[in-house]
Parts: sequence; structure tokens; C-alpha cells
Amino acid sequence: MVPATSSPDVVLMDIHLADGSSFDIFEKTEVTAPVIFATAYDEYALKAFKVNAIDYLLKPIKQAELDMALQKISKESKKEAEGDDLIQKLADAGFIRKAKRILVKMGQAIKLIDLDNVSYFYSKDKISFAVLPGNKRYPLDQSLDQIEHMVDPVHFFRINRQFIVKMEAIDEMIAYSKSRVKLKLNPPTEEDAIVSKERSPEFKKWLIGGDS
Repeated sequence: MVPATSSPDVVLMDIHLADGSSFDIFEKTEVTAPVIFATAYDEYALKAFKVNAIDYLLKPIKQAELDMALQKISKESKKEAEGDDLIQKLADAGFIRKAKRILVKMGQAIKLIDLDNVSYFYSKDKISFAVLPGNKRYPLDQSLDQIEHMVDPVHFFRINRQFIVKMEAIDEMIAYSKSRVKLKLNPPTEEDAIVSKERSPEFKKWLIGGDS
């Protein structure tokens, strides 16, 4: 059985389940892993791609079609990694300036937050939050992908799809499954802050100040 905290590399999903439609899942939670629909119904293809499905395979599934769908995931992951590397190189060369502050809307009021004062950023229910000392939490307009390129990588690190943490906010590190690390943050968070398997090697370099 896969632990609830694990993040799958890919999700294969049928349309009609015993307890309802699989599309209900997307309305109740954020699915961050790539999804391949495998079903006997062809009328839901458009709806599937509206929830960012990688592919839509009709039963009986042929091995060649499944292989092609998995190759799409591999290519998308490679493109994303290459894009992140390019942005980081541009930032290191001084072509991209890191932000110093971020605007936060609170009703009709607008607050300016110094990024140096943020302990960590996280996302929940498709909303990003900045957490400051004293457990002050502010909703943001930006996604974590956008925030990742705004903050200084010397001080902040994207540990998984849900968290960007500041080194000073890490109170404790605990060995977790599959060479991963679970972080106890200050201020505390109800969500598990676990360094993903893919980011663990870079996380360790970041901690000791090594080159990425």
C-alpha cells in the first residue's frame, strides 16, 4: 500500500468507478501527478484533457499506446527541468532580478511583505500562502512556480510541489522513507513538509551550500 504522503509518478485512472465518476476527484482535491485515462468510453476525452490529462487510452489498451503515453510524461518532465535550469542560469548571470517584496491583498487593503521575513510558502486547495513568524499567513495571487523564481535560491528551496521553505524555518529534519527527509518547520504546519525523492540530492547540496 502506498503511503498517503507519497507522490505518484503517474496516475492511471478509469472514468466510471464503483462509487462514482473519477472526475469528482479533481473537484475535491488538487491532482499534481500526470494522469493517463484508461477507459472503454470515448465520449469523455475532451473533459479529460480539460483536467490536464496527459493521454486518453481506450480499452483494450495496446502496449504501444501505453508506451507512447509514458514517453509523453518523460518528455514533459525533461522540458520542465530544462526550463527551470535556463531560468536559474539567467538569474545567476544577472538577467533576472530576484524580487525583494510581494504584494498581498486582504479584502480592500493591500499589504507589502518583505520576502526576507517569510518563513515558507505553501499551496493548499490551489491557493498559495506566505507564512511569517508568529504563524501569520497571507494568501497570494502567485503560484508556487512563480514564487520559486522570485525568491533567492540561496535562502529558499522548493522541497516538493507544495512547499518552498527558508533555511532558517527548518527546526528539525527526520529521516523518511526512500531516502527522503521530513521537515519540522517554524511556524508549524498542519501539512507534511517532505522533501520529494527527486529533489533530495539538490536539497542536501543546498543545505551545505554546495553548487547545484
